[in-house]
Amino acid sequence: MPDQISDLPVLIAQAGKLQGQIWNLDKDELLIGRGADCDVVIPDRQVSRHHARIRRTMNGFYIEDLGSKNGTHLNGSLIQSPAPLQDGDEVQVALAIRLSYVGTEATVPLTVSETDQMILGRLRMDPQAHRVTIRDTEVDPPLSPPQYRFLELIYRNPGRVVSRDEIAEFVWPGTKGIGVSNQAIDALVRRVRDRLAEIDPDHAYVVTVRGHGFRLDNPA
Repeated sequence: MPDQISDLPVLIAQAGKLQGQIWNLDKDELLIGRGADCDVVIPDRQVSRHHARIRRTMNGFYIEDLGSKNGTHLNGSLIQSPAPLQDGDEVQVALAIRLSYVGTEATVPLTVSETDQMILGRLRMDPQAHRVTIRDTEVDPPLSPPQYRFLELIYRNPGRVVSRDEIAEFVWPGTKGIGVSNQAIDALVRRVRDRLAEIDPDHAYVVTVRGHGFRLDNPA
């Protein structure tokens, strides 16, 4: 695997077994998947053999999902068609790995592990350890995978309202959002609120924006 940073754009693995690995985008196409013939090999059964591809165009680099089973997300949104990559974008391949797209050498973070501990406000999430803490008190027992994915989605989008469609696609990636009812999403949100209230009953972290979706209220 490449581990030297050039003046070309790069991908940086932010969590999991590949954390810290770097791939230079020094070719016209970069294939991501479980197959040994891929440029970025992710040894995880959630990942399709040929999962996603990054292509160089006259207008920059674009990422596309190759009909994978569990989907590819760009900044929390499921990729439905080729999407342009910009400096600082985050690509999530199934639920197996997060990759940061860095446009130039000057913006490459000095350390990757620090960025993996997403510290924002009272509520903090550590995706690598799958931990959630509020004021340094851990949510225990841990959130279920769907609960964690929902919280992670709104946590990664501070200040933005996340729609129900985005939640369905991100939390239940195998369904691509098809067949996920509003009642199922409401029940999920209610359970997450209840779990967070066990530690901090005086603050509502998950805010409903009626007619639009949900956002995180995470004060310092």
